[in-house]
Amino acid sequence: MTSFYEELHKSEKFSDEEENIQSRATIDKWILRLLLFLIGFMPLIVMANVEEVISPLVSNIDVLSSGTKGDLFTHYKALFVLIITVITGAMLLIKVLFMEGTIRKTYLNYVLGLFVVAIVVTTIASPNISVALNGQYNRSDGAISWLCYVALMFIAMNIAYPKRVVSYIMYTMMPFVFINLYIITMNFYGKDLLVNNAWMQSFVSLFLPEGANISEGSVLVGTLNQWNYMSGMFAIMTVMYLAWAVSSTKMHEAIIGSITASVSISIMFLAMSTSGFLTVLIAIPFILIFFIRIEKKRLFTLALIIFTVVTIPLFNIFATKDFKIWTESFGFFIDKNPYKAEEISFGDLNKVHASDLNFELPSLPESAFSPGTGRLYIWDKTLDLVQKRAILGYGGDSLIYNFPHYNIEARAGMVTENTIVDKTHNLYIGLLYSYGAFGLIVVLIILAVVVLHTIKSSIRNLSSTFILSLTSLAYFIQSMFNDSLPSSSGVVWILIGVLLSIIFNGEKESLENGRNY
Repeated sequence: MTSFYEELHKSEKFSDEEENIQSRATIDKWILRLLLFLIGFMPLIVMANVEEVISPLVSNIDVLSSGTKGDLFTHYKALFVLIITVITGAMLLIKVLFMEGTIRKTYLNYVLGLFVVAIVVTTIASPNISVALNGQYNRSDGAISWLCYVALMFIAMNIAYPKRVVSYIMYTMMPFVFINLYIITMNFYGKDLLVNNAWMQSFVSLFLPEGANISEGSVLVGTLNQWNYMSGMFAIMTVMYLAWAVSSTKMHEAIIGSITASVSISIMFLAMSTSGFLTVLIAIPFILIFFIRIEKKRLFTLALIIFTVVTIPLFNIFATKDFKIWTESFGFFIDKNPYKAEEISFGDLNKVHASDLNFELPSLPESAFSPGTGRLYIWDKTLDLVQKRAILGYGGDSLIYNFPHYNIEARAGMVTENTIVDKTHNLYIGLLYSYGAFGLIVVLIILAVVVLHTIKSSIRNLSSTFILSLTSLAYFIQSMFNDSLPSSSGVVWILIGVLLSIIFNGEKESLENGRNY
């Protein structure tokens, strides 16, 4: 017969386990809330910051020299990412150490560990260690930020999610989309918020020291740094919301998702950069595969109709005002621009001829952009640098201090040799330059996992993994033309972590049996 004390011991163990389960669920809930807060709020932060920059170069060129410099878009975003990473990391550690939580056993732990080692080693060995640690003052994409991205992905991989987590993500990021539509539209119609509104200047200057002001001529095209980043990020948003709309089983989500996708692609068009347009085009075949494989096509068709009906008139309105919207999108494939007025040629009426003096000038390269608006030239010169430090790299975000500026060859690639190159315009070449071959290999492994599951979820109609994997894939596609920033990488690396958690748990187990909180 079981003794009273044995029964009591079993009861206490059962009670402790129940308490741990409840505590772990509470920790997971708060981590999720903080991650949602990060992806919803962080990309919206626009606050001016000034700091004393110590350049590793002695130069009379302002952007290469030391001095007090200001930033409007990245410092506080990166700081916010760091704070949330520390808090959520501490919570995950508490869960593991004191609540019998477990870390998911997967080969990706070793992959991420290799990446962390590569980041740390290349930063220590960097010829520009302070820059490699923090990143440039106006980009904040150095080792600290990349360690945060890796940590956030790892944290997101190791918590349980409610069955409506994808919908939570979609609704959380909607303010980011619609606020940026307002900002970029105001700029497009010549009513820039930063130029024409004293209250906006006062707001973004809240943390500036006394005597510091926003530079004259500053404009606000959105809550991201500039046009290329706006185009790339809102191509990702277009793909994400369109995937959500066409895969939804609820009519209101299909309608809301398709309208938000139309708004996102409108922002992408207004940013007037081809990279975003190409990203959307490459993602479309996966949506079509999903359509072919899905059994109930009614909501998919409805979402696609709404997306088309809303997007076409908006594109026409914007392109009528500025024909470059066509040039930077469909103009990539179609030479004739229907929104551009025909230019009338007056032949040689105003041509002036020089006298036929007998002298020769030195032969200089013709001024022009290499393919990709100069990107091919930048990639070629960056790869020349990589050959010297292929394993160790140069450290994150330090290209501006090592790139061969004022090279006469730049005339044929960047129009003028006076252009200062501060980034690679390519995530993969940037990682190879910054963190060496190991850093690039890690990201390629993660990309391979994302591509694999995008294809699988498209064929098998797994809506949750389809949405998150296609969104992650869109990030990696636009990364062929753009660099990383906290506002994009900080968001997407979390989504990759959520995606992998769902995949490793199994779609059915993770979402159908997930907790409703």
